[in-house]
Amino acid sequence: MARGKPAVWSTLLGLPFIGTGAYTYFVELEIPSLLGLPFAVFGGFIIIMGLYIHFVAAPESPTMRENERLVDKRHPTQRVALVRICLGLPLLAVTVYLMFFSQVPYVYPTGTLLVGLYFFSNGLQVYWSNSLTTYYLTNRRIIREYRLISLIRQELPLDKVRGVEERKSVTEAIVGLGNVKVASGGGGGSLKIVMRNMERSTKFADQVREYV
Repeated sequence: MARGKPAVWSTLLGLPFIGTGAYTYFVELEIPSLLGLPFAVFGGFIIIMGLYIHFVAAPESPTMRENERLVDKRHPTQRVALVRICLGLPLLAVTVYLMFFSQVPYVYPTGTLLVGLYFFSNGLQVYWSNSLTTYYLTNRRIIREYRLISLIRQELPLDKVRGVEERKSVTEAIVGLGNVKVASGGGGGSLKIVMRNMERSTKFADQVREYV
């Protein structure tokens, strides 16, 4: 099972789209009923993806090797996803108001819909991705694991790490987030693992340096 409650939150976020689509299709007479179908389909997609991620696409813990032990386990924070979703929701609410409760030309709700969907969809994608991403630090390896339809696992032995880089934008520094990149070398063939949107990223980077 994926971390958090993606099925619950996806259902809560998808139901308003289904409701808007059903209202447009069955009740609202001044708007073409077929315009309700994309809303309903989008809402259904959100709910189905949330259920799939919650119950099917959960990541698996890596198998520890001989004399290997887990030092730290991290997940990307969901703050970034939450901010983007919260930016999109008011614009989508404005779209509903302009469509059903005002007489403005359709170009205005279309504009707020497109911008709102951009932030909302991007935030939802980040939320789903973060729910399925895990970072592991052992005394021998750094592992980044992501699983949606297929498993993607990046591993970098600590004895091959040649650089540890920590980056924080101004916004990330304010909210206490950061990104840590480890690399096996500086050439084009080097292996790199980037761990994004981490809380207490400095502590994690220092832990990596202790074992390098």
